[in-house]
Amino acid sequence: MTTPTPTSAGQLTPRTGDLRNPSPALVLTAALLGFALITLDASVVNVALPSIEDAFGGGLSGLQWVVDAYTLSFAALMLSTGAFADRAGASRAYAIGIAVFTAASAVCGLAPNLPTLIGSRVLQGVAAAVVLPASLSLVRQAYAEPAKRARAVATWAAGGSVAVALGPVAGGALTSLWDWRGIFFINLPLGAVALVLLVRAPRSERRPAPLDLPGQLLAVITLTAVTFAVIEGGATGVVALLIALVAGAAFVRVELRQSHPVVPLSLFRSRTVSVAVAAGAACSVAFFGLVFLFSLFFQQVQGRSALYAGLMFLPMTGLIGVTNVVAGKLAARYGARLPMLIGQLLATLGALVLLYVDESTPPLLVAWLLVPMALGCALTVPPLTAMMMDAVAAERAGLAAGVLNSARQVAGGLGIAVFGALVSEGFTAGLRESLAISAALFAVTAFLSFRLADRSAN
Repeated sequence: MTTPTPTSAGQLTPRTGDLRNPSPALVLTAALLGFALITLDASVVNVALPSIEDAFGGGLSGLQWVVDAYTLSFAALMLSTGAFADRAGASRAYAIGIAVFTAASAVCGLAPNLPTLIGSRVLQGVAAAVVLPASLSLVRQAYAEPAKRARAVATWAAGGSVAVALGPVAGGALTSLWDWRGIFFINLPLGAVALVLLVRAPRSERRPAPLDLPGQLLAVITLTAVTFAVIEGGATGVVALLIALVAGAAFVRVELRQSHPVVPLSLFRSRTVSVAVAAGAACSVAFFGLVFLFSLFFQQVQGRSALYAGLMFLPMTGLIGVTNVVAGKLAARYGARLPMLIGQLLATLGALVLLYVDESTPPLLVAWLLVPMALGCALTVPPLTAMMMDAVAAERAGLAAGVLNSARQVAGGLGIAVFGALVSEGFTAGLRESLAISAALFAVTAFLSFRLADRSAN
């Protein structure tokens, strides 16, 4: 979908005495390549899921874990990795993240069974959570002039949009022309190139940054337990839900007492922040959940190839980057709320139109029916990000961006878990229920956004 919101892992400077003077464009290329890799991996695997099931079995729940193992570990640990990048230095953190991500990709590609694949996907997600803030810090330290830095950050963000657009197509092509393992092996040479380019980057200063380890641990336990409860269900699901409730309550208690909490709950006293996070979460639930379902729909319901399925997402994903730019310009001219409302209403309509899709609907028609919902999300996220950043103090902007990023990633993972559980009892009926949930979420957040605009006008 849209790219993650920039976080503040530190506006770092080269270490005094470092004689290297690399081209800023070279540093930007290294950072952009790593960022594109981790963004691509969030979407590239969806189209390969039926082939993975053919190889390992595991059913629908196994496929959900292949996706969510990455998404949830990425989301949960992103709460703390900005601070880690500050403490280790952006260049060191980035190198560690890329090295671990590349090694984990190799293990994914060589996985002999489903548990190994899922475990290595978790490791990929951990590494990706380190790479994201560190890559942005590298861009910031390479460009001292604010105007050039702004253009570089925009290029960095656009790289994520391109990676999202290419994900399903690349996944389909690699799976059809090579094998599902190719979607992981392709990361090896790209990760190596990113590390080679990084050699020319100046070493980043280490800066003290507080870490809320108890809060981070409780966040991981809570999110994992909730996801397990939704995917697995049954008696074990009930136990997992109880664990999630206890861990969640403990998380709130710890965060209220921490001087530097991983999630500052005081942020949510702002109605604007709460609405922005809710709207971003709704977009992620619908987008990631429906990409997961329609990847299975094109292949398992309509019997198409992985390459064909990937191409069916191209109209939807190909327009997202352009729409992000349009949304930013609309927000700059008319304010954030107008494009947000238009986007949420368009997404609501798009989800409702998709209710008419069934196994006999021509795939090309389905491909174009997916466009309104995706464009609605693409119109919504940049303005809501800007609105949220305006609602918090400058010194808390990075922290707020990290919370928003994590909330969106978590919502996407939970969307996959819930929607997967719904289609397990019957695909077409479950798909329609998932679309109805998506439409309802968009409608609710559109109403909240409208009320927010109405209140601010009085």
